[in-house]
Amino acid sequence: MKVKDVMSTNVVCVEPDESAAVAARLLSRFNVGALPVCTKDGRLRGMVTDRDIVLRCVAADDDAQSVKVSEIMTRRIYSVDAQESVQNASALMAQRQVRRLPVEEDGKLVGMVSLGDVAKLHDYTTEAAEALGEISKNTKKL
Repeated sequence: MKVKDVMSTNVVCVEPDESAAVAARLLSRFNVGALPVCTKDGRLRGMVTDRDIVLRCVAADDDAQSVKVSEIMTRRIYSVDAQESVQNASALMAQRQVRRLPVEEDGKLVGMVSLGDVAKLHDYTTEAAEALGEISKNTKKL
């Protein structure tokens, strides 16, 4: 099975020049923990999470209205091609310790695939469990 068969296609993005406040409102409104950061033509430039906003903006006592997403986003991102197998995407999530991957096609964002998407597939339940185990294994507990 291919990633394009299980990915979410209704992906909300934010542009690099938008403010951290706009990103925070989008995260809240759509009840997601991460947003792809894309240019107007759909090219992926990074990811911004609720954690990025809190640690790199709020905790730094910066004004969320004036800080640009490009200043706080994570630039080193891992993505997967829409034609890639679900098994390979799951392996990449485990290897890179991420729970979601942007999905690209011809260099443009076309969706997101999450560990939850993989876990819903009966054939890939083991892979999803292994990926979650790898991700969780290295998570430090407070």
